[in-house]
Amino acid sequence: MGLLELGKKNIWVIGGAGYLGQSTVKMLIESGAKVLCADLDNKADDFGISIGANDQFIPVSLDVGDEKEIAFFIRENIQKYGIPDGLVIMTFGSSGKSFEELSGEAFDRVNHIGLTSTFLLARGIGNEMEKAGHGSVILFSSMYGLVSPDPDIYKSPMKVNPVEYGVGKAGIVQMTKYLAVFYATKGIRFNCISPGPFPNPSVQKDYPDFVERLERKVPLGRIGDPKEVAGAVTFLLSDLASFITGHNLVVDGGWTCW
Repeated sequence: MGLLELGKKNIWVIGGAGYLGQSTVKMLIESGAKVLCADLDNKADDFGISIGANDQFIPVSLDVGDEKEIAFFIRENIQKYGIPDGLVIMTFGSSGKSFEELSGEAFDRVNHIGLTSTFLLARGIGNEMEKAGHGSVILFSSMYGLVSPDPDIYKSPMKVNPVEYGVGKAGIVQMTKYLAVFYATKGIRFNCISPGPFPNPSVQKDYPDFVERLERKVPLGRIGDPKEVAGAVTFLLSDLASFITGHNLVVDGGWTCW
C-alpha cells in the first residue's frame, strides 16, 4: 500500500460535485476509499456518470441549507453505509452582490450555508464518529478567510470577492480549532484547508486578464490546479496525519505570505 492510500476507508464529501470537489473525490477513489458524494439536486449523479463511477462512488442529493434535511441525511446514510471514517465539507455560499448592494438578509443566508450548515454537519457526524472512537474531518476555508481581497485585481465587470464570503471563511478556521479541541479526547481529528486562487474553468476562459492578475499576486507565479487541493485532503485523511488536528493548511502558492 502506498503512503497516501486510504485502504477501504469510508469517506463522505459534501459538495463533492463542485470544481474542487470533483478532483478531490476522484483522488480519494484512486487512493482506495469508498466515497459518498453529496451535492445539490442531481449533481452528484451526473458527476458519477461523467467519470464512469463504480461501486466505490455513492451519489446523494443534499440541500445543506435545510437543517431538517441535514439531520435526515446523516441518519439515513449512516443506517445504509455505517459511520464514515472521514468527512470533507466543501460547501460555500456567496451573494454575488457588491459591498454597497449587500442586504442583511443576503449576508445571513450566505453564512447560514457556509457556517451554520457546516457546524450542523460537523457536529452531527462528529457525534456519530465518537461512537466509533475515530474519525478525521476536514472543513474548507479560503485565502479570503485570512486576508482581504485586493480590489485592483477585480476590474469591471467583475465584482470584488464579497465581504460575507470572507467573514464566513474566517469563521470556519475558528470553528475548526474549537471542534478539534472538543473532539480530541474522542479520537476525532478536525483540520481545515484554505485554498488560494483556484478560478474555475469558465472564469479562466472568459476572464484571462483576471487570471493573469491573480498569477502576479502568487509568489509561485500561477493559479492552483485542483489536484493540489485533492492531495492536501488525501494527506489529512490518511494515517500520515494522525498527529495533526486543529490545523489550517493553506494551499495558496504563497498568496498569504505578503
